[in-house]
Amino acid sequence: MNTVTGVQQLRSLVREFMRSYRDQSRIRNWWRDPLLVTARIDERFNILPRIASEEHILPQNLLPEAKTLIVFFVPFVKELVEENITGPFPCRNWGLAYEATNELIGQICERIKSILAVQGYMCALTPATHNFDEVKLMAKWSHKHLAHLSGLGRIGMNAQLITPAGCAGRLGSLVTEADLGDAPLVTGDELCLHKRGEKCLECFDRCPIQALSEEGIDRRKCWERLKYNLQKTEQLAGLQDSTHVCGKCVVGLPCSFLDVI
Repeated sequence: MNTVTGVQQLRSLVREFMRSYRDQSRIRNWWRDPLLVTARIDERFNILPRIASEEHILPQNLLPEAKTLIVFFVPFVKELVEENITGPFPCRNWGLAYEATNELIGQICERIKSILAVQGYMCALTPATHNFDEVKLMAKWSHKHLAHLSGLGRIGMNAQLITPAGCAGRLGSLVTEADLGDAPLVTGDELCLHKRGEKCLECFDRCPIQALSEEGIDRRKCWERLKYNLQKTEQLAGLQDSTHVCGKCVVGLPCSFLDVI
């Protein structure tokens, strides 16, 4: 069993695990190499109920003795992202990749948990998706806001996290008693062109239902579209009941793919 002595080693272990996982013959490779950051659990996270859901739980609510938050981003391969550009509805592969990535994120979290458990450290985690209030449409454990506060990326005008590898991908997180310190990848400038004062807002045009604006995202309009996509479109017929996907706001954009590390 591998041991973790620092963040760089943890990043390498997760990358190697993911490469082994996606090389399995029964699994189609939807992913590029992951990004991972750690953040010491401190007062910065007290802002979560104000910037996310009022009912957002704090890291110490998951694990009272937690010292570190671990957040990672699994970016999609270019072929999948480009396939999802065409038309107003998501391609079937986008839905299949969503389902496969939920499983992958759970496997990554369990792998980290098992490695740290051997060293005597407990971990706690939540599901990759659907841990939200379906009335308020706000996550009670927002991987996106946790990633923003931890320095994995910055939230763009598309209401998605933009990381050094882009915004087309999925997030996972867990907390641990291990003290791994702060190891951010983004500490300063915005990664969203518009928020940097440059001309863009292409994500507004990409949204097929105009749910994005300068005021933010219309969560109700977005949620209704996600449900419609699953229930009414031929592309997603027969997929899991929780496969609420669209992805148009993260494809075909300047921030879909980045390489700024």
